[in-house]
Amino acid sequence: MEASMNQTVELVRLWGIYEKDHTNATLDDFFRNQLAVKTKKERLAGLEGKLIPDINGKLVILLRRIGRFHIVYSNKALEGTELDQIEEFGILVTIHNMGNPIKSEAIYNNIIELSSGTNMLIRMIKRGLVTEYVDPDDKRVKRLKVTRKGEKTLDVAKDQVLKVAQMMVQDLNDDEKHLCMELLDPINRRYSGLYQKQKNKSFDEIFKENMQ
Repeated sequence: MEASMNQTVELVRLWGIYEKDHTNATLDDFFRNQLAVKTKKERLAGLEGKLIPDINGKLVILLRRIGRFHIVYSNKALEGTELDQIEEFGILVTIHNMGNPIKSEAIYNNIIELSSGTNMLIRMIKRGLVTEYVDPDDKRVKRLKVTRKGEKTLDVAKDQVLKVAQMMVQDLNDDEKHLCMELLDPINRRYSGLYQKQKNKSFDEIFKENMQ
C-alpha cells in the first residue's frame, strides 16, 4: 500500500512539473511525454562508450541518410532510361532549364566536381543525349544543348524520379513538407552562394568564414 502511495505521489509531482511548463497540456500529452523520456533514457543507456553526435551531427546524419536512400532508389528507378545515375538526370534537367549553358554552369549547379561532371557529360554526349557546340558570339566558349533523344529520355526519367520523390516523403502531409522546405532552405541558400568561392580554401578558413 505504501509503495502504491509513493508512486501516486511521484506521478502527481511529475504532472505538476510538466503542467508548469505546458499550461494547456492534457493528460494524454503528459503520458506521451513520460513515455518519450523513458524511451530516450533506455536508448542512451545502451549507448555508453559509443560515439554519439550532438544535435547538429544528428540532423546532418539524418539528412545524409535520406539523401543516400534517395540516390539508391533513384538510380534503380532510372534503369532502362538511358541514364546511369541521378546526377546525370540533374545535369540533363539543368541544361534543359538553363537553356544552353556552358559546361561548368551545368556541372557546378549540381554540386559536382568539374572532372567528374566532365566525364559524365562525355558519356552523355556519346549516348546522344547532349550535344556541344561553339558559342556563336564567343568562339572560345562551348555550350551544351539537350538533343531530341535527350528530351525524350528526360520525359521518361522525370516520371520515374517523381515516383521516387513521392515514395520517399509519403509519411509527411503537404503542410509538413512545406515546413521542412521552409526550415531547410536557408541552409541551401547559404551554401549555394559560397560553395564555389570556398572550394580552394582550407576547412579552417571555410569554418571561420561561415561561423562569423
